[in-house]
Amino acid sequence: MASNSMTMPMSDHSPWATAMSNLGMPPPSMTGQQLMPDFDPSLGLMTGITPINPMMPGLGLAPPSLPREAPVVKEIIHCKSCTLFPPNPNLPPPAMRERPPGCKTVFVGGLPENATEQLIVEIFGQRGEIAAIRKSKKNFCHIRFAEEFSVEKALLLSGYHVRLGSSTDKNDSGRLHVDFAQARDDLYEWECRQRLLAREERHRRKVEEDRLRPPSPPPIVHYSEHESSQLGDKIKDDNTFPEAVHVLLTWLERGEVNHRNANNFYSMIQSSNGHIRRLTGEKSQHEKEVEEAKDKFRTAMATILAQFEEIVSVFNAASKQKAWDHFSKAQRKNLDTWRTQVETIRNMHSEQLMGIRGEEEMEMSDDDMEDSSASNSKDSEDLGVSQGEALKEENDSLRCQLDAYRNEVELLKQEQGKNQPIGSEEDNTHSQQLSFLQQALQGMQKQLLRMRDELKEREAELERNIEDKQQLKNQIHDLTSGPHNLQTTHTLQLETLKQDDRASEQSANQVSDVTASSVVSCSQDKEGLPEKNRPGPVHTERDALLVGIISTFLHVHPFGASIEYICSYLQHLNNKINTGEVEALLSRLPCTFRQELTGVGASLEKRWNFCGFQGIKST
Repeated sequence: MASNSMTMPMSDHSPWATAMSNLGMPPPSMTGQQLMPDFDPSLGLMTGITPINPMMPGLGLAPPSLPREAPVVKEIIHCKSCTLFPPNPNLPPPAMRERPPGCKTVFVGGLPENATEQLIVEIFGQRGEIAAIRKSKKNFCHIRFAEEFSVEKALLLSGYHVRLGSSTDKNDSGRLHVDFAQARDDLYEWECRQRLLAREERHRRKVEEDRLRPPSPPPIVHYSEHESSQLGDKIKDDNTFPEAVHVLLTWLERGEVNHRNANNFYSMIQSSNGHIRRLTGEKSQHEKEVEEAKDKFRTAMATILAQFEEIVSVFNAASKQKAWDHFSKAQRKNLDTWRTQVETIRNMHSEQLMGIRGEEEMEMSDDDMEDSSASNSKDSEDLGVSQGEALKEENDSLRCQLDAYRNEVELLKQEQGKNQPIGSEEDNTHSQQLSFLQQALQGMQKQLLRMRDELKEREAELERNIEDKQQLKNQIHDLTSGPHNLQTTHTLQLETLKQDDRASEQSANQVSDVTASSVVSCSQDKEGLPEKNRPGPVHTERDALLVGIISTFLHVHPFGASIEYICSYLQHLNNKINTGEVEALLSRLPCTFRQELTGVGASLEKRWNFCGFQGIKST
């Protein structure tokens, strides 16, 4: 403000307070108050500064609103050619319109009749830069400011009394009424600004979406002779095979195959088929790794279970009366709780281990084991015959494929001889096809030779199986014909006795002795035959080894051992031994092993003892 348009003494603080209030800022104290606000370290903020609100007037985000609750101290304003007197503070505030969006124009009414445009500029020019003034012949006008925040300052003059100079004439005085005004220019500028903000927001969102969008897959090239030759090399390579097969699949789905390039596609498909053996080998390798991991897991589980068994044995030993009486009640309660927990965990682990073994191993019963020894030769023979037939069929199919490849090679050679004057592009195509077919032919020849060797080995094995079968049949025939021969010899001896009835008593006695001895030998043979065929309690060499190991183990345990303890010891030697097999074997040998029950009630325990020294006397 110019010094000649407003005279304010510096000692009077109220005009400065009015001016700062008109600007929307709290006035600082003139009596030694610090200009910089205090910093509050606990909040990390400057105390005394009003926080910036994004909805504040003048930021363009929301239409500014006039603070009505804050009391504004209004003072007399002296201008160059007029004086403004504040209204009565006891009067109610004047009614105002709702602010239009982007409002920069105000309506000013109650002007003196002798007011000029220069007077209006002098009064309202202090509130902000004026863009345009539209004065009416009556006592009102419209003022358009350059900025929106100037409208707030102009509204503070509403209710002031204007007096031109020192005149008391009615035409030289008036009461100002300032209010919002609707203007097309303000609305147009506000809409343009909103559209600009919307465009910027859309651009920002698009950039963000482009940044977060995943990259597009690379485009698939179209078919050509050069691309097909490169793709054939990529299909043969194990590293680039997946990408090459995807490209080949895309070409086939697009319909790139025609009569001219069918041979190229056939070669590429054949190359793809060559990876089946590699994939099968990788699958078998992974299956082997899985089996090794399962074996390792079973071994670890068996070790853990053995340690659990030892812990359970510790608790069982502590539960005996000679040690149990020395513990207090609290200690006994803790021991019972711990033993229950350990037994629960032990049972859970043992069930899990048995479930794994039950899934992976097939338990054979006694009948299956007896039948397997009788039908082993027959199964081996049938297996050899079926494998031989399968090899013959595969050999025939490979032979047919080899003939087909040879025919294709001859046709390509003939076409190459007929179409020699054709361009170099077709020559390159035929040469590539020829190279593909030659490579396939070499691979098929190697496979055929290998299959022939396998066929010879299978035939030799089949001949050996047939010879073994013939030997078994001869042995069975000898065994069945033995009792019949004995009967025929006995009847012949009786006939000779009837014919020589008149012989001497000595010879008769000798003949009777001979027949008696033959009858005894025949009866012994007949009795010995079923004993030979009768199955014993020990079926295989593995069962004999188990009996020996278990006997040695129980010999050093004179008071016996539980079946879990015996199995945990055997599983250290071979983790494929299960509890059911060992218990069945011990039950089949009652003269060698005996089961005893020890303890009473909850401490009842089954123990196996070695009784071979007593059993040898009773057998």
